[in-house]
Amino acid sequence: MKVLLLVSAVALGAIWVVYPLAITALATVRRRRERAPGRGHEATPAAGAASPTVTVVIATRDDVPTIRRRVENALAARYDAARLDVVVALDGAGSGAAPADLGDLGPRVRVVRGDSPGGKAAALNAGVRAARGEVLVFGDAHQLFEPEAVARLVVALADPRVGAVSGCLEVGAHGGPPTLADRYWSYEKRLRDAEARVHSAVGVTGAVYAMKRALWAPLPDGLILDDVYVPMRLVLNGYRVDFVEGAKAIEARRFRAEQEYRRKVRTLTGNIQLCAWLPAVLVPVRNPIWLQFVCHKLLRLLTPYLAVALVVSAAVLAARGLGHLLAAALIGAAVAITVLLAARPGLRRRALGLVEWGVALQAATVVATINGLRGRWNVWHR
Repeated sequence: MKVLLLVSAVALGAIWVVYPLAITALATVRRRRERAPGRGHEATPAAGAASPTVTVVIATRDDVPTIRRRVENALAARYDAARLDVVVALDGAGSGAAPADLGDLGPRVRVVRGDSPGGKAAALNAGVRAARGEVLVFGDAHQLFEPEAVARLVVALADPRVGAVSGCLEVGAHGGPPTLADRYWSYEKRLRDAEARVHSAVGVTGAVYAMKRALWAPLPDGLILDDVYVPMRLVLNGYRVDFVEGAKAIEARRFRAEQEYRRKVRTLTGNIQLCAWLPAVLVPVRNPIWLQFVCHKLLRLLTPYLAVALVVSAAVLAARGLGHLLAAALIGAAVAITVLLAARPGLRRRALGLVEWGVALQAATVVATINGLRGRWNVWHR
């Protein structure tokens, strides 16, 4: 039991603390070197060169009002209007809109139906075929770009080493105390920024990212995570994936724990699918960010199992060492906590909310693991 306790504690610490601290330290060293004379450079357009043409591709199955609002937001970007257009790709598996419903959006907007058999990957394939821009900017229907987002993504892509660049999704604009998922996302953004400074971000933010059109390749039908598959394919081909904090998309909706549970099941299942469909990511000599990928995307799947092992081994060891004294202490603590929560409704709600979110996120990991072992990839739910 002592070995189990030690191994689980060390593993959890390595996954959630040691790796982030190590990659952040490396990123800090890299940042200082880039600031030194003659080291590094900022990606800027060539003097006198015209800005590249850009197509914003929005794959969606949402309703007409949501799509209209999103298109208006994309067209309002602070970018040369003559060099920016929008393609709306309606999911062929079922959408709340039809091309005829959106035919009056103007000459800078094209609406296409996604490929059969449907799904986001098939919609993106159809959307990119209809795109005219040298740069593809991808966004979702609900998250809105800040005015400078497109331009900042384009500037980052001026670096010939960069194949794709992720923007930054801002959550928590809904007011109220941050949820566990909000805090996790803040942690995640800092980690992605550090990874990008060292070499490449492990994945991009699906709500706001861009890539060079010449590097696009059609996505396989049934793909769950284009925002991990696309950047990892580019990394395998020798390109970097950057992260630009100033290129922001805003998520103003507030999600419940069960909604976040469904989203995490999908994304974590997608990470396992990626390993099955793009196995080169698992080969250290092929994947230049192999260690980052394993630590960031795979080892985290062990979290619920390591947590259970840690709690059980600690409880068993404590019971062996303290016996009846431990039992009495636990009963006393349980009674004290119950009384405290009963007397403080606000504290009770926060405590129960934290437990609900924690259980939802860890349960999602377990379900995703089962999906991956069974090869069950059909996890798209509204």
